[in-house]
Formats: sequence, C-alpha cells, structure tokens
Amino acid sequence: MDSEGFHALSEHFVVAGISGEGEHVMWLNRYVGRDRIPANMLSERLSVMYDTSGDLKGWIVRRLVERIYTTPPHPFIKRMQHPDRSTIYGYVLEHHHFLMQWVKSCAAIMSKTDEEDVQLYEIDNIISEFRGLSPSRPSHHELLLRMGESIGITRSVVYSTEPLQTTARCLNWWQRIASECHWLETMAAMHTLELTANPNIRKMGSDLTYFDPAILENDSYPEAVRNFLREGYVADASHSMDALDLIEKHCTPELEKDVQSVVYRTVSLLDDYLMSRLKRSESYGN
Repeated sequence: MDSEGFHALSEHFVVAGISGEGEHVMWLNRYVGRDRIPANMLSERLSVMYDTSGDLKGWIVRRLVERIYTTPPHPFIKRMQHPDRSTIYGYVLEHHHFLMQWVKSCAAIMSKTDEEDVQLYEIDNIISEFRGLSPSRPSHHELLLRMGESIGITRSVVYSTEPLQTTARCLNWWQRIASECHWLETMAAMHTLELTANPNIRKMGSDLTYFDPAILENDSYPEAVRNFLREGYVADASHSMDALDLIEKHCTPELEKDVQSVVYRTVSLLDDYLMSRLKRSESYGN
C-alpha cells in the first residue's frame, strides 16, 4: 500500500469514527489512541503501524506479543502460570470448539493452494491436532479430552456443551476468513495464534511463557494435564515459526497489507477468546 492507499484508509477511518461505527472506533482507540486526529496524521501513523521493514515474520510476532504478553499480560496468561481446576475447566470446554474450527481452517488452506510445502504443513497440522500419530502419540484434541476427564469432565459433557457467545463469535470470524479469503490470510489468522504457546516467547519480548514450565514436573497436577501442556509446549517451539516462514515465503506485495490486517484482527479476537475461557471457568462446580 502506497501513501495514497494509506490516505484513503485514514479517510475511511475518520468518517467511521465521526459516525461512531463501533468496530472502527475500538480499533482506533486500541492501536492509534483515543484522541481524534486529522486524516493526514492518521495516514502517517497507519504507515508506521504497517511498516514491516522487510521482516513480515518479526512484525507478526510483535503484534501477538504486544496484545497478549505486554505488561500487564492477559488475565488468562496470568492464571495459566499456576492454573487451578476452574481454569482447566474453562480451557477444556471452550478449546474443544476452537480445535474443531482449527482443523476446518487447515483443510481450507490446503484446498485453496497448490503450494506443496504449505499442503504438507497443514496435513501435519491436521494429524497432530486431530488424528494423532499412534496410540502412544495421541492428537492434541485427544489430550485435551483426557485433561478434562482428569478433573471430572466427561467427553459427553464436552461435546454437548455449546461454546459461549464470545467464543462462537470468534469462531465465526475464523470460519469466514477460511471460506472467503486468500489462503495466506487464513494461515495468518490461524497460525499467528500458535505463537501464544511458543516456549521461546520470552526471547520475543514477553516477560512470561504460556505457563510456568515447572508445572510439567509438578506431581500436584494430574498427569493428563501435564501431558496436554507438554505436547503444545514442545510442538509449538518450532511449529508456529514454520508457519510464519511459509507466510513470509509466499506472501506477495499485493497481499501483504491484507495479511497484516488479518493479523491485527486475529490477535484482537484471541484476546476475546482467552477471556471467554475465563468466563467459562466461573461456572466450574455448578
């Protein structure tokens, strides 16, 4: 996008802001500030915000870190440092629905591209997240269900419980991106989220990891809980970065700003979705 494109975009935001269009106003408040500024100044700020300096991968990482891990970190991340049963309860019931959508998004990416490296990457995703490699190496979804069982949530309860409204809204957006947008935008929408559990997130600017790694050796947590957390902790060390490598490799100048806009939106929805897990945790024991 050139200077004319940013100017046109800023004019659009100014008009939306004056009319009080909710989503645009919230975006401006979050990323630009609450003070109303003229279109030319907004155009300059948007230009800076979308400047990757030739490092799209690093730009995506920074957007995730600044939204979820900056001081103070997201409330769910703070709870995950030493999660109690109610936190695990909320995690299981909402994340089940997320993983169901995740697999459909991966399949949508495969169906829209002829790039073999991308197809192979998404096949691996589907197998590891939903199918599993063998009885001794079950899927991430299976490990999630076992974690639920370890604190008394039966599979029938998980499958029969509808997602909370906020979770459903987030899933609908991710489904729409997978159905209507370019496969690179879908990759950006889904695989940016994987950075959340990357154990190297501290090297990327965070003060915390997704959870305290000491949990993995803490016998006070059920083995099924530790197995679920360990699987994601180990898998996402390189897997999430591999996706960003593929996005950067195949992204064209014409698509870059669309991909970036999707990243801004997807980390915002991730914020909402993690809060939905906490909301669900409030009903634990009822």
